[in-house]
Amino acid sequence: MKDSANAFVALFDFEGAAEGPLAGLTFGAKDIYDIAGHVTGCGSPEWGRTHPVPDRTAAPVAALLAAGARLVGKTHTDEIAYSLMGVNAHYGTPLNTAAPDRVPGGSSSGSAAAVAAGLVEIGLGSDTGGSVRLPASFCGIYGLRTTHGRLSMDGTMPLAPSFDTVGWFARDLGTLDRVAAAAGLPVAGEVPGRLLLPVDGWSHASAATVAAVASALARLQAAHGPVVPVTLAPEGLGKWFEAFRVGQAAEIWQTHGSWVEREQPQFGPGIADRFKMAASITPAAWTEARQVRATARTRLADLLADGAILVLPTGPGPAPFRSADNATLDSFRTHALHMLCPAGLAGLPQVSIPAGTVDGAPVGMSLVAAAGHDRTLLAVARAV
Repeated sequence: MKDSANAFVALFDFEGAAEGPLAGLTFGAKDIYDIAGHVTGCGSPEWGRTHPVPDRTAAPVAALLAAGARLVGKTHTDEIAYSLMGVNAHYGTPLNTAAPDRVPGGSSSGSAAAVAAGLVEIGLGSDTGGSVRLPASFCGIYGLRTTHGRLSMDGTMPLAPSFDTVGWFARDLGTLDRVAAAAGLPVAGEVPGRLLLPVDGWSHASAATVAAVASALARLQAAHGPVVPVTLAPEGLGKWFEAFRVGQAAEIWQTHGSWVEREQPQFGPGIADRFKMAASITPAAWTEARQVRATARTRLADLLADGAILVLPTGPGPAPFRSADNATLDSFRTHALHMLCPAGLAGLPQVSIPAGTVDGAPVGMSLVAAAGHDRTLLAVARAV
């Protein structure tokens, strides 16, 4: 296979089980997942240099192999998976074939790029703050963030463990559902009792994005009934975003701070600033963030208790241009995280669906359900 999208760190061929529900399909695995006998690089030269070569394969990779899929390589990721844009100062930026002058999104950049380019049928990623959902939107493909804690992540580099979860990309819903079924996620439940439109989430999307997803929203309503406007965060979505930003950063520093201080890795622009910020989080700020998170989890559990589903654009707009400066990328990232943080705070499943274009570049629409209703989301998404 020729890597036409700079999606892969390394190419190789690991055959899956001779028979299984995913037999005949190929996949690429984000380079935070251990593969026996191969360096786990995590987007950082220093990480690969300072950690032993694993002798076991990570559970999410092993699950796909056991289901019959064939692993063709490890895919690029942002440094230590701590970004949303897919730009890596050491290894370059994978090609977004749907919009070649724009970034592919991250941190599961290579897996998304490989699927969008048709190099593999399945992309294995991970999602902490939006690292499957946003690349899916940028690249015009499907992406599923699974319910937090439902699937083993043994053998995976942790980022912020209470947020980290497995996710996959595919070019069609049928393949995505086959993967979810093979992973043991429950069958789809009843169709939603209500479709909820979170007005505070939609407020962070550009007018062009709102217009672009209008037809997808109309198809969804034709199949499942009219949307009901709601406010996610009565105290302000900005407060939820801040709780996510602080809580994630505190966990990241708790997980990787000693390694950063010992090895002094040469991080690229943006990544270095985020680790510096993470190091500055005080215990009091982390405690407050956990309290806000508990409030958000309760609020979302109440909203979705009757099988309701949230509907909103996946991000504020199409992918930023590859030439965008750091200030532009950081501004986009902040708006995106206001929209992405609810599922992360509450550990909920979310699927991003290709829904339209803005200036010729894809934008996605997302569905969010209560914990454990991952495959219900995929069933509902068929209306779009």
